[in-house]
Amino acid sequence: MGLFPLSEEWADRFARDWIAAWNSHDLDRICSHYAADIEFTSPFVMSLAGNPDGTILTVPALREYFGRALERFPDLQFEHLFTCAGIRTVTVVYRSVNTLVAAETMELCPEGKVMRTFAQYSRVPRSV
Repeated sequence: MGLFPLSEEWADRFARDWIAAWNSHDLDRICSHYAADIEFTSPFVMSLAGNPDGTILTVPALREYFGRALERFPDLQFEHLFTCAGIRTVTVVYRSVNTLVAAETMELCPEGKVMRTFAQYSRVPRSV
């Protein structure tokens, strides 16, 4: 049996490992979750990487962007709220920087690496 469709248990383990990687501030550990053929889209890319379309397309550029994020937010600690499992996607909802609630939808390749990410953020207080 293949990876797809994703089980809730697999998606939750993936999300918790992804959050732990970020909280470790270890760029190698963070980047290990991403496939070489990545498409990463986030509003933060516009300000931190200067890309007006908000998208990064290579792992080296993604690593540089993540490094800038860790420099800008040296006390960064994500708090996992919940995970949603799809067929080939995982959405991780977590408390992010600057009291933002984040939802990152990640499309996975058959090897379980992230090949496409769409990040969304909200300043509206949530009861989750």
